[in-house]
Amino acid sequence: MAENDKYAARSPREIPDWEAEIVRDDMRLFSELQTYRNVHAGVWEESAALVDPKSRNTFFYGSYNWPGTKKTEQQVDSTGALALQEFCAIADSLVTPKNQKYQGFQTDRYLMKDRGVQLYFDQLRDIVLDYRERDIGNFRGQNFNNWKSLGAYGNATMFIDAFDGRWHEGARGLRYKAVPLGETFFGQNHQGIVTTIVRWFRLTAAQAAEQFGIDALPSIMRPALELNSQAPYNFLHCVYPRSMKEFDPDRLDFRGKPFTSHYISIEGKCLVAPRSGYRVFPYAVSRYGQSPGEVYADGWVQLALPSLKTLNAEKRIFLKTGHRASDPVLLTNDDGLMSWNQKPGAINPGGVNSDGRPLVHAMPVGNIQITKEMMDEERSIIGRVSLGSLFKTLTDHPDMTATQVIELLNERGMLVAPVLGRQFSEYIGGMSYREVDLLADMRDHRGKPVLPPMPPVLREAGGEYQIKDTTPLAMSSRTNEVAGFNRWVEQLHQWAAISGDMSILDPVNFDTAVPEAALIQSVPIRWTSDDQAIAVKRQNRAKAQAAQQRIQALPAEAAMVKAQATSLRAGQPQPGQQSGGM
Repeated sequence: MAENDKYAARSPREIPDWEAEIVRDDMRLFSELQTYRNVHAGVWEESAALVDPKSRNTFFYGSYNWPGTKKTEQQVDSTGALALQEFCAIADSLVTPKNQKYQGFQTDRYLMKDRGVQLYFDQLRDIVLDYRERDIGNFRGQNFNNWKSLGAYGNATMFIDAFDGRWHEGARGLRYKAVPLGETFFGQNHQGIVTTIVRWFRLTAAQAAEQFGIDALPSIMRPALELNSQAPYNFLHCVYPRSMKEFDPDRLDFRGKPFTSHYISIEGKCLVAPRSGYRVFPYAVSRYGQSPGEVYADGWVQLALPSLKTLNAEKRIFLKTGHRASDPVLLTNDDGLMSWNQKPGAINPGGVNSDGRPLVHAMPVGNIQITKEMMDEERSIIGRVSLGSLFKTLTDHPDMTATQVIELLNERGMLVAPVLGRQFSEYIGGMSYREVDLLADMRDHRGKPVLPPMPPVLREAGGEYQIKDTTPLAMSSRTNEVAGFNRWVEQLHQWAAISGDMSILDPVNFDTAVPEAALIQSVPIRWTSDDQAIAVKRQNRAKAQAAQQRIQALPAEAAMVKAQATSLRAGQPQPGQQSGGM
């Protein structure tokens, strides 16, 4: 059989009734989600034209763009696009900074008192962040795309999956994919949590064969596969809660997983992957600001859309006025000078009358300064909405002290927290549970489990854990506690020095404050001593202090012995002896 005929020779795959029913139900769900999202898509198209032109014509099902298509013809001013870039940097530095451990794990307060549990969660955090930051995962690049989508459109989605190492020498890890907003269609449960996503995407026949296998493809794709055609085909990935009738937690197959997963070929109207599922929802959804009754949120661009549109219009006027000012329209008398040479050094006879008064005048162009002031006003609004102006003070006042910078950042944190605070619970939290679930099944190159063994006390409690927020936003609010404690202790020290009464410091509970301050400031638990080590240190310190006191007392004891010996030689009565005779 020739190499080019191996695809066409395969017989078409028959579609059983149960599969046709699944495809029919999922296509109906997809159609409904499209209907409810189309109004949002229109607003997103309007926003993209002003701040993210490359994303134009991507928000409706079936849209297609030839690669490299120019889309900037509606964008006159770049303020919104630049503000969007600044927003991405601000969001990344406050929620997912690469140089900080911006998340952790914890359980209930009782179990967190156990040092073994604390060490386990420290290890778990380090492993998760290590796999997240590995180059094969491409988290940073995809995370930037999501911050951009969040600011511009108010919604972003990250798909987390195990890395496919077939072409990378079997490398193991995680892979992140920022799903474009135009490809995602949400559905949420009664508690407002996104538990349903239908993702529409395109693949060539060769890409589909690579992902799903040749036998899974419908017959309509076989000729394209044979010709290695680059024509794209449409697919759906449908993920939603499994029905209670089908879900059985005791089963080990797909029915034992609470989330259904179906990959569907739209052209072939069939499944292209076996029925499967997820223990944890595989998509982490981030939303900026929701309105009542809405599934999708609005980004800051939607809030600033009036200013962005106004600024775009004002920039057109500004450019027109500037053009007229630099290359003015000339006014002449209808029977005066008809030809006018504007080349440098040219002579135009008849341009003035006998009195020297010009006969040619420039048409008034309007007040360009007013237009500039109007534009500056709109730019100020855009800067405030995009959070950029909140951090401008740091660059405007580079001579601030460290204390002033800390206080300013705390203030900025309070202002930013309402709009960026939810990104941890929905976005980082959604990623973390999925990552732990994937890593729990993963083994390293030596065949050993990636995750450390769970402490017995935590295993007995069912292994329950929560994601701990240690982002700069969260820590800025907690550091106020440490700062307040430091100011209080410093004040007590001053009072004690003035009064000479060190008992003023008795209310300070350093045994409680010191370890809690370490937690607030994200000090790794392995850098601290456990209770046994602290007890040994205190015992050794007490022994050293006793020995030192003994050494300090030796000169006085020696002097007393010497005095007693001198008294005996002189016949003087010693302490405790009676003097005199009978």
